[in-house]
Amino acid sequence: MGASELLKNVTTATVGHWINGRAVNEGGASQDVFNPATGAVARQVLLGGTDEVAAAVAAAKAAAPAWADTPPLRRARVLNKFLALMNEHRDTLAALITAEHGKVFSDAQGEVTRGIEIVEFSCGIPQLLKGDFSDQASTGIDNWTLRQPLGVVAGITPFNFPCMVPCWMFPVALACGNPFILKPSERDPSASLFIADLLRQAGLPDGVFNVVQGGKAAVDALLEHPDVKAVSFVGSTPIAQYIYETGARHGKRVQALGGAKNHLVVMPDADIEQAVDALIGAAYGSAGERCMAISVAVLVGEVADRIIPKLAERAKALKVKNGMEPDAEMGPIVTRQALERIEGYIATGVEEGATLVVDGRNFSVPEHEAGFFTGGTLFDQVTPDMRIYKEEIFGPVLACVRVKDFAEAVALVNAHEFGNGVACFTSDGHVAREFGRRVEVGMVGINVPIPVPMAWQGFGGWKKSLFGDMHAYGEEGVRFYTRQKSIMQRWPASIGKGAEFVMPTSK
Repeated sequence: MGASELLKNVTTATVGHWINGRAVNEGGASQDVFNPATGAVARQVLLGGTDEVAAAVAAAKAAAPAWADTPPLRRARVLNKFLALMNEHRDTLAALITAEHGKVFSDAQGEVTRGIEIVEFSCGIPQLLKGDFSDQASTGIDNWTLRQPLGVVAGITPFNFPCMVPCWMFPVALACGNPFILKPSERDPSASLFIADLLRQAGLPDGVFNVVQGGKAAVDALLEHPDVKAVSFVGSTPIAQYIYETGARHGKRVQALGGAKNHLVVMPDADIEQAVDALIGAAYGSAGERCMAISVAVLVGEVADRIIPKLAERAKALKVKNGMEPDAEMGPIVTRQALERIEGYIATGVEEGATLVVDGRNFSVPEHEAGFFTGGTLFDQVTPDMRIYKEEIFGPVLACVRVKDFAEAVALVNAHEFGNGVACFTSDGHVAREFGRRVEVGMVGINVPIPVPMAWQGFGGWKKSLFGDMHAYGEEGVRFYTRQKSIMQRWPASIGKGAEFVMPTSK
């Protein structure tokens, strides 16, 4: 089925909010939403602010008591129905993502699948919420713990995964008994409303899931609203730090995932063809607009001279097309501003003295000349003092750094301010073990280029890639969206006479 058929009766001229179980399509300023493949304006998105956030919070707060009191098994049944609808409409959701983000359709399908996996995990919430019980903690006294929802919680999500990243948040939050407010990226907002309607069809009560479109005004309103108890965020490091500090200052629990500069270390004993495949897919997939994209190849010893020509050949041969073309390997950049920023970094790399092996600038796709396209770019002889090494480019630019040995490779990775993801390609088990133990990064792949943890494991980096204590989804996500309560109980027949003035101890 073609994109136009998949999106029939789904896309609208205006993308609005979703508050208290219905679409809200009037009022406020708006901005353009583009089709990155054509450069044309596809629709408008409303930009909410204090009023829209207040309405969403009021709806969520009103729905909170009943949803929190709903047994976890019944909440899981709603999510099971939502899961079935997500599977049924997987391709429509993927086509929406491709139309507004630009990533190739197969990649968008993969994004939806990874989001579905979090929903599947969340359907197990009765087991995940089980507490601990201590019989006879002291004579006649039992002690147990339970986890209860926080109340109204919010998620602020980026443009690069308009389905998957929201799914890192709201299924777990809803399963735990919290109403949720989503503030998606204004660059590709349509997926959020499609998800909201699927939740409605699944039987989620009105007010339990809300969507407020917008930019900084909506973000600040969520961070400052006294009835929002927790905020999850995924995006660039400067904004993540702002979200964390502002939310914490307003007494909120905050989980803010920031930027990345992910390295892939290629050891001399690695399978070169496998390493090339990994680097090409991880650097140029989704046009490099992934927080887990590989943007630095760390080439150990003589492996550099063997691998650079192969990388260059493959980078030049990338099939850069409209993402709905069946053989497309890389689609356009999300906006013209992002394209200009990426190509500005390429110019900076040349000025700094890096060797430009493949130049992706000024790329044009026939019949899509106005689209936001760039080709794959490859640099060699990059050094750690260069901006193209230090800063997150968030585009299809791969920088190759040459090091003499394993120790220098690990030291290079550990010295970087980001610690999101890293990979090492090797055939040596000892090297693999030492790398996994010594590298100071939150997510590590051994012969796996993009080590995004599975739904039950949890996602999160180290250093300036994460602000807050808990990772996204998995059991850490359950802990983030709940608070523990400890209850001690005894009955009158076991209580001795007389007041006690000493610290209680087990007797």
